[in-house]
Amino acid sequence: MINAITHSQVYVLDQDEAVDFYVGRLGLEVTADVDLGFMRWLTVSIPGHPERQILLEKPGAPAMSEETAQQVRELLTKGGSLIFSTDDCRKTYETLLGRGVEFTEEPTDRPYGTDCALRDPFGNSIRITQPKA
Repeated sequence: MINAITHSQVYVLDQDEAVDFYVGRLGLEVTADVDLGFMRWLTVSIPGHPERQILLEKPGAPAMSEETAQQVRELLTKGGSLIFSTDDCRKTYETLLGRGVEFTEEPTDRPYGTDCALRDPFGNSIRITQPKA
């Protein structure tokens, strides 16, 4: 039976810009960057945790036709969603602010813990959550 989630995917319009953001600002690491000819397989993960990767995928072949890819590119600013966890949401927020990350929500206490929100350069929503102890 299925025993793990190994990869999740978010669409990005520019994979180099995505690396700058996800690695350079958020602090993830590139897990794979492979030119397959028909596409670039680019994944990032939390440092030291390559068992769970995020595929930073440009809309297009081979996953979809050019017509569908154009529709996805137009909808991309509506964004997908990622949720990361942290041991200290407020400290992570301050660190990322210092790296130039722009937030859509400051850290806020919620019933499940403390979290904040931002968007990547392509419109994908990202939440950073410190679960309640």
